[in-house]
Amino acid sequence: MSERAGVVIMGTGFSGLCMAIRLKQSGVDDFVILERADDVGGTWRDNHYPGCACDVQSHLYSYSFEPNPDWSRQFAPQPEIWAYLRRCAEKYGILPHIRYNANVVASRFDEASSTWVVSTEDGRQFHGQVLVSGAGALSNPFVPKTEGSETFAGEMFHSANWRHDVDLRGKRVAVIGSGASAIQFVPQIAPKVARLDYFQRTAPWVMPKPDWKRSELAKRITRLIPFTQTLHRWATYWILESRVVAFVISPKILKVLELLGRRHINKYIKDPAKRKALTPNFSAGCKRVLVSNDYYPALARDNVKVVPDNIQRITPKGIVTADGVEHPADVIIWGTGFKVQELVPRGAYTGLGGSDLSEVWAKQGGPEAFLGMSVTNFPNLFFLMGPNTGLGHSSMVYMIESQVQYALDAILKMRKEGMAVVNVRADAQQKFVENMQSRLKGTVWASGCKSWYVNESGKNTTLWPGFTFRYRQATSSFKLADYVIKAK
Repeated sequence: MSERAGVVIMGTGFSGLCMAIRLKQSGVDDFVILERADDVGGTWRDNHYPGCACDVQSHLYSYSFEPNPDWSRQFAPQPEIWAYLRRCAEKYGILPHIRYNANVVASRFDEASSTWVVSTEDGRQFHGQVLVSGAGALSNPFVPKTEGSETFAGEMFHSANWRHDVDLRGKRVAVIGSGASAIQFVPQIAPKVARLDYFQRTAPWVMPKPDWKRSELAKRITRLIPFTQTLHRWATYWILESRVVAFVISPKILKVLELLGRRHINKYIKDPAKRKALTPNFSAGCKRVLVSNDYYPALARDNVKVVPDNIQRITPKGIVTADGVEHPADVIIWGTGFKVQELVPRGAYTGLGGSDLSEVWAKQGGPEAFLGMSVTNFPNLFFLMGPNTGLGHSSMVYMIESQVQYALDAILKMRKEGMAVVNVRADAQQKFVENMQSRLKGTVWASGCKSWYVNESGKNTTLWPGFTFRYRQATSSFKLADYVIKAK
């Protein structure tokens, strides 16, 4: 089966849906969205572990053009965010454009026709002048290779593939990993299990979460007076934006955050050994700062043991650490995050002259793109949430809307001016990348810790080092001078 469209979009999470909605609103209707699952939602569909919720305030973690007055909490839980995305897809007429169970295995730019040919696992092909990738960095779970993992006799799964059919009550459970997912599901399962061994390689900084249930009156006010929600959104935006001063300009300010974090630990963790194990040994902000009110109370439970020793191997009966101790387990849950540094596998994108994007990025020492969106010799391709556009301080939805505006402007200009190909200039891309890496040098993320922001060669390929409104200014319009143009 082969299908042609003006624009092919990959993914139906916040990015893909936003691109589709904005195209529709601009009068562009010849697009398709390829979704590997059987429903929309991206990471908010896939992650449904107990306690899953957003760590950015709800009024900001939503489309600016589609406010939701009915969020139940200051920080929305996963079911509500997923329902919100499904509602948006239906309201804006996106559902007919979606091709479900379309797991993309390869995409190739055909130079003769100046189109992208996208192939899916089930043999379908889609042809489009423009390809927009909204796949996202948090889409492929990471499970580290561990000796003996295939021999484990119990149940074992990643938090992004939560097994709700596995009854944890009365079981000995081992949790590996201490990231954003683990701090949410551990408090939910700790009271149910007989014993929980928490294998923590590095203690994260965890701050109190300013969360609360929104009253019916608050919901009614935001419905009747939409301006109040807009005001709340912008107040939240500027409060979060002020964090850039500490993260980027003057990291010493983060010592205040460390004091708050230690107070949070000391309030709940009374056991000296456990308190020591849970106190981070790196600057706050170097890794992702997490928020939770029930994480430390859960770890303070008598049936929870924090294991800071490295894992040596997995046996049929449990986990053996570097000190030779075997920790019995009936269930192992991986809370080890995602393959953030492995954005594309070999063959995922083939550009001019048969160049493979995975090989190009490997030679460059990690993913690079102009404005985090365009890559030289991969024309008519736009990444959403691409390299160096991630955030450590605010809402990614704001960044997504900025990128979508840029891609939309490019598509409209291509059509208006009769352009067949737009290929970002190598010098423009290089200048942008050098500027990013230069600005990242003095930030807290370069203070020495090991995080998923930074790859094995020490290059931060993930974060935007500055104010988000600066990024919006940079992406406000598609500038032809940055691209090599080929007319139809």
